[in-house]
Amino acid sequence: MDNLRTLFIFGLLIVSLLLWQAWQKDYVHPQQTEQNTTSTQIDDGSLAANDAALPDMPSVSAEALPDVPESAQSSAATKQKIHVTTDVMDIEISTQGGDIQNLALLKYAVSSEEPNTPVQFLSDKSDAYFVSQSGLRSNMDVPTHYAIYKADQQNYQLRDGQDEIKVPLYWQADNGLTVVKTYTFKRDSYVVNVDYKIINNTADAFSAYPYAQFNRQKQSSGSRFIYTYSGPVFSNTGNEYEKVKFDDLDEKPFNQKAKDGWAAMIEHYFVAAIVPEQNDEEKGYYARSLNGTNYTAGVRMPAISVAAGSEGHADYEMYLGPKKAERLEKVAKNLQLTVDYGIFTIISEPLFWVMEWLHKLTGNWGWSIVLLTVLIKLVFFKLSAASYRSMAAMRKLTPKLASLKERYGDDKQKFNQAMMDLYRTEKINPLGGCLPILVQMPVFLSFYWVLVESIELRQADFILWINDLTAMDPYFILPVLFGISMWFQQTLNPAPQDPAQAMMMKFFPLVFTVFFAFFPSGLVLYWVVNNVLSIAQQWYITRKMDAL
Repeated sequence: MDNLRTLFIFGLLIVSLLLWQAWQKDYVHPQQTEQNTTSTQIDDGSLAANDAALPDMPSVSAEALPDVPESAQSSAATKQKIHVTTDVMDIEISTQGGDIQNLALLKYAVSSEEPNTPVQFLSDKSDAYFVSQSGLRSNMDVPTHYAIYKADQQNYQLRDGQDEIKVPLYWQADNGLTVVKTYTFKRDSYVVNVDYKIINNTADAFSAYPYAQFNRQKQSSGSRFIYTYSGPVFSNTGNEYEKVKFDDLDEKPFNQKAKDGWAAMIEHYFVAAIVPEQNDEEKGYYARSLNGTNYTAGVRMPAISVAAGSEGHADYEMYLGPKKAERLEKVAKNLQLTVDYGIFTIISEPLFWVMEWLHKLTGNWGWSIVLLTVLIKLVFFKLSAASYRSMAAMRKLTPKLASLKERYGDDKQKFNQAMMDLYRTEKINPLGGCLPILVQMPVFLSFYWVLVESIELRQADFILWINDLTAMDPYFILPVLFGISMWFQQTLNPAPQDPAQAMMMKFFPLVFTVFFAFFPSGLVLYWVVNNVLSIAQQWYITRKMDAL
């Protein structure tokens, strides 16, 4: 058992797993029709009076839900859009609910082929529905995310010299209760502050709790060959980071209570997170399926009470932007975990720090991948050397193994026994080439997830024809180089004695070239460099062993 065969088999398992995950996502759990999707958006003014017709609303209590006041029902005729532009975001806020319904990230293009078209992160379009919703809940007359607010103006822009802009929205009940919902957007920031100011000009005390949630349609994420998680995630005292899959929500809703934490919806490179004020008051974290196609995830915040003739405040923050660890860790504890390296986080994070440091030296993420691959090979140099020495020793035994094969013919039991006796006589461990590689596998897989999850590599230029390290090589040059390097490395290894295995091994370079043709070029670059370095080391050791 040599290390190249181990790499082939392990790699085939990885590819098979990725294909299985993609097949599951695309065909086993297909999305429902667009008609079902639009039915949950409830923006046509045809709301029923009872909360049972509003599945996207958090409940007031565990008891039977009260009626929704008339003032909380939407009126499509009076809805308007407020346009807000900062240096990093282009936002549309609807006066219905005062909610962010469209958000484009100006610093991130849809693709390298469309550099002037920004990513549409939040959208109220039926085929990509993903919006932010918030409001107040009470047995009293309060504005939910169906209420209609009024605005001072329809356009806001962060101008030169401004550090922030505020967008106030106003709602008033017939009894004189006034609610002012104010958004604050800051320069070079994806953090949005939302403040509720309650002005109680009534004769009675007021009590309600704020809630904030994301409502999104289930969509595929990533490519068919690279699986990345898309869906709700939560963090609180009990769980640093917890994924709640859409399919699980189809079975039962998610509910937790904690004093701190956050709720988010994530996709491959971007995250939308709700971060309530961190204090000793208990909050409710929830997620649910609305109809098997649309899902909500949010936070029910502590109730606020305002005496008659007084004012009260409640606020929270949202992060709506790229999964960049240095930004996320400043917003909330554990929010950087949305850069999801999975079980390899403890290894992946240091690898990314090193790659980021190399990027500061080179100014190019492609060369950072190359240099980090070299460093990884240096760290495991001795382990690799032990593996290659074992294979070189096995290679020298090839004539003797062929003789044994000829002597015992199809009697596999006698052949295997004679082969093990030969290994003992020559003092060769047949697993010597395999075990050192298995020790390195966690690092290889950790680096794989660094390359998959790092938004810094998205649309990052390398050299010549490679202008996006997260996209496939447009001319398939890197995959072909990978296949050639795999074939050349195969020639340095002892050939399997089983003719069927030998024939199968010859097809591996071709099979993997086809697979890697659809992988991100950054991943293929890593494997090409790794193979070239391995070939150089193995060739040197084999030549040295043959000279003995």
